[in-house]
Amino acid sequence: MHLAFNDLLLVSRALTHRSYLNEHPEALEDNERLEFLGDAVLDFLVGAWLYNHFPEMPEGDLTRMRSALVHTEQLAEFARQINLGQALRLGRGEAQGGGRERSALLCDTFEALIGALYLDLGIDAVLKFISPLLEEASNDILINQKIEDPKSMFQEWVQAQGMPTPIYVTRNSFGPDHSKVFEVDVVVDDQVFGTGTGHGKQAATKAAAKDALQRLGLID
Repeated sequence: MHLAFNDLLLVSRALTHRSYLNEHPEALEDNERLEFLGDAVLDFLVGAWLYNHFPEMPEGDLTRMRSALVHTEQLAEFARQINLGQALRLGRGEAQGGGRERSALLCDTFEALIGALYLDLGIDAVLKFISPLLEEASNDILINQKIEDPKSMFQEWVQAQGMPTPIYVTRNSFGPDHSKVFEVDVVVDDQVFGTGTGHGKQAATKAAAKDALQRLGLID
């Protein structure tokens, strides 16, 4: 997949991880601000794309579908499809530690690339770039019934039992700041129903909800 940027400095910034900046002070900026922008652009465009492509889909399913399309693992998969990991500018330690394959890092870089593309070429260029990716991924999600978010499923089960709302409690976190792993418990009425880990609290809470559903025998 070919991307024709006008501003190569923007591309360079989108591909620059904080660990690279720490070792190369001549590099001006890492990709975290572009990641912030790209996250917002993706949320809007994926929502608009789904609205136009699934005119009969109810609002709740659209919300779950968008969540499935922009969550960490899916965005990391998009990054792998365009071989983004090989283009990353990483610090030596991060590269040796497998950073080019780490889902959280690939997800962040893909968001930064979207932010750079938006600034350089505008929203239509972003939509043209992501539409084929969304088409394939949405078909896979629908065919394989990946639309259900484990947190939503667990919340619905809890409500059906007449129990209080689940609380997600961070039990522990470890690892360097740029690649921190969180360990989260999902607690209902002072009882731990599941535990999950992930790069980022969102991934860890989903893993905890999935663990709870598996323990209850509600999913395989």
